[in-house]
Amino acid sequence: MNADRHQGPGGIRIIGAASGLGAQDRACADGPVAFHHSQAWHELARHPQLDWGRTLYAPPPAGGQAPVQRIAALCRQLADEVAQTLKAGNFPLVIGGDHSVAIGTWSGVAAALGAPLGLLWIDAHLDSHTPESSYSGAVHGMPLACLLGQGDKRLLGLGLKGAQLSPAHTVVLGARSYEPEEFDFLARAGVRVIMAEEIESRGFAACLDEAVALVRGAPAGFGVTLDLDAIDPRLAPGVGSPEPDGLMASDVQTALHWIATQPGLRAMEIVEYNPDRDRHGTTARLISNLIGALLGR
Repeated sequence: MNADRHQGPGGIRIIGAASGLGAQDRACADGPVAFHHSQAWHELARHPQLDWGRTLYAPPPAGGQAPVQRIAALCRQLADEVAQTLKAGNFPLVIGGDHSVAIGTWSGVAAALGAPLGLLWIDAHLDSHTPESSYSGAVHGMPLACLLGQGDKRLLGLGLKGAQLSPAHTVVLGARSYEPEEFDFLARAGVRVIMAEEIESRGFAACLDEAVALVRGAPAGFGVTLDLDAIDPRLAPGVGSPEPDGLMASDVQTALHWIATQPGLRAMEIVEYNPDRDRHGTTARLISNLIGALLGR
């Protein structure tokens, strides 16, 4: 499939966001291009509903520019690209890059919708630090807080003024590694957090039903962001920040297939693919399968 082909309205348009600036291990910057060149993508690319639109890159450093300034520049460009994709009648699917790119993805969706949206955040981490609470200073640990209107001012208000998400319609699913400051922030904001322990006790299906009911309640619509580290690293080794004992890949794939049929789904994002850690293309094939789960739209 020609990456420059213009797809008609109603298809899935993939946007690469090739940045690792928000992470300690910056190899996630290579994720979108590595996946685009993989055999897994080339087999999937024959599908007529799919088009790889553009791959965006953070600007090169200039004049002692801080990484956060380069992240902000990429996120503004990504927000514009996502908003334009939606306005053209296509479904944006962003492939990252570290999870800081979510600031751009969901700011763009909110801008196109003209209102905060609901978001299902599937992740091993809470990603809800601010610069004041962060232990590492890594921006990929901050995007959910930024989208809720708290954080570095350079990363705020890229779509709407204030929050890009409706807290009451935002759910974190599958987290199993976090700091108490993040948990407290989300509790104060009114975001539902379904930890790995709760999934183990209640079952994945019951937790997913609750999560989707909450995010789907947002009047403007909802989206899904999937950090691949939510999945057990034995099944998805090629991720930026692996954590043991994650979700089953088959459960996540089935979930996306079901979510894709829900009214109000506006966009999807898959992030933190680290090709340096992928073994035998296992994670690239998983990404292909996850995209395939959306094709029933």
